[in-house]
Amino acid sequence: MTTRGVLYVHSAPRALCPHVEWAVAGVLGTRVNLDWIRQPAAPGTWRSEFSWQAEAGTASKLASALRGWQMLRFEVTAEPSATAEGERYSCTPDLGIFHAVTGIHGDILIPEDRLRAALVRAQSGETELESELTKLLGKPWDDELEPFRYAGEGAPVRWLHQVV
Repeated sequence: MTTRGVLYVHSAPRALCPHVEWAVAGVLGTRVNLDWIRQPAAPGTWRSEFSWQAEAGTASKLASALRGWQMLRFEVTAEPSATAEGERYSCTPDLGIFHAVTGIHGDILIPEDRLRAALVRAQSGETELESELTKLLGKPWDDELEPFRYAGEGAPVRWLHQVV
């Protein structure tokens, strides 16, 4: 079963751009040449985005291939399919990686066990419930990435398909 998704590289230093392409190519199984444009939200960095179509689970493979590189900001989304929920991964140098399951309308679906754990931490006084919920919804990542998303409006999008 295949799904569609989008990779948004919000900012990457120029020297990292070819490595991003190689990592994405390794996941998709095909050569990748991204169209890089300057990222005005972080002078000296570049951005790119493209849409892909591949088997369910590809979003997690892309996020895993890109995570851990300092100075790289990215998001990977995957639409729900008949056999899998949708997904969203967001990553920033300061916050690390965020993962959420998404429904057919793009809403974040929070698993019951994660909600229960947030309640336990809040009830024990370890944290505030509002803080826990904002993390579960990815708000800190959204807040950090929003200037980079806005700066990318009008950027070209290219469709890539995984070779099977």
